[in-house]
Amino acid sequence: MIIIAEELVALKDEVIMQFNGTKLDKKKFIFWKSDPFLVFHKSLESGDYAVVHKTEVVKNTLNPTWQKFSIPVRTLCNGDYDRSIKVVCYDWNSSGDHSHIGEFFVTLRQLAEGPLGSNVFQCVHPEKQKKNSSYTHSGLISLDFFEIRQIHSFMDYIKGGTQLHCSIAIDFTGSNGNPTSPQSLHYISTAPNAYEQAIQAVGGIIQDYDSDKLFPVLGFGAKLPPDGRVSHEFFVNMNPTNPYCSGIAGVLEAYRNCIHQVQLYGPTNFSPVINHVSRFASTYRDGSSYFILLILTDGIITDMPQTIQAIVSASVLPMSIIIVGIGTADFTAMEVLDADTVPLKAGGVHASRDIVQFVPFNRFVTMGDPSMARIRLAREVLAEIPTQFTGYMKANNIAPRPPQENVSVLPPDPMFAHTTI
Repeated sequence: MIIIAEELVALKDEVIMQFNGTKLDKKKFIFWKSDPFLVFHKSLESGDYAVVHKTEVVKNTLNPTWQKFSIPVRTLCNGDYDRSIKVVCYDWNSSGDHSHIGEFFVTLRQLAEGPLGSNVFQCVHPEKQKKNSSYTHSGLISLDFFEIRQIHSFMDYIKGGTQLHCSIAIDFTGSNGNPTSPQSLHYISTAPNAYEQAIQAVGGIIQDYDSDKLFPVLGFGAKLPPDGRVSHEFFVNMNPTNPYCSGIAGVLEAYRNCIHQVQLYGPTNFSPVINHVSRFASTYRDGSSYFILLILTDGIITDMPQTIQAIVSASVLPMSIIIVGIGTADFTAMEVLDADTVPLKAGGVHASRDIVQFVPFNRFVTMGDPSMARIRLAREVLAEIPTQFTGYMKANNIAPRPPQENVSVLPPDPMFAHTTI
């Protein structure tokens, strides 16, 4: 393995580009055309080139139009507008041995001139050029669209006054075990149970990102007093007019009081609590507020289609969901909801962005070093929140407001928080 490192400049710009091809070489058999895609390479200080972006494959055409894509300027050329950028066009093959159609070189300064005549490039195959003196090129690649805009960070929005609101949802279903049994995940004794450990550990991490430290805490899957009705959306402090708990200590107190009043039941439905938070998030689409829902569960979900629908609907809202798996159950369903590899889809509609992060809490409980476990847990919990947050703002063209003078205490930057916890 060879690792090449290069210091990156502190630059907050990204470039959005789109390209098309004209009369590219045909690389397939007689009945098929090419399946072209582009690969962009950044030149390094060593003189080598490193891949920084690949476009999608456009099937069976010699005149492709690739989708727009964005890339940070520092990734593309480290902020040097005159640094060489190598663009290679390939014909995709299922074997992975893609056929080289041709290539060209350009700089960001030239691309910044926009889709003009100077940004129509001859796609040249070097070997063909060497062997055939009459060879000119293997088609043309043209710039269709070009824009440079500033990238705004998570902390830029927080400094501008965006408020973060964290809600907690706790699984009170029967699959957690009878609370009077020491084997139950909800067993109350002098030692904290699995849910108390998760509330304290994970809640202690996210509370830094809640603007007022007042947490609405929801429960689901229990029979409630006095009539024993089953509820999948109730307030854990049993106060129907004020669901807020003050700090993580208040959350723990409400949870301990609640477990003695409710009867664990079922089924395990996530969609009601997701829809509950979504209703609030839907009224704050201007970037002034962002909502985080923390779901603590033993992982045995029974309303998977409805939950997927709720997540897909919430993916257009200023909202993220952190699911923490408690205990040692099969969390395969949670991995599906996390959707890191396969995007969620409901009713033929794909989620507009990934808003779910799944964290198996037991993995960190069993670690030998408590301080390292806390660091890794924080990293897992916060891993996707900044990207999900800025993804919503970017998709809706919301720029951060100017820094607020009255913002005296800022939460730690999630990108670096795990190194200081």
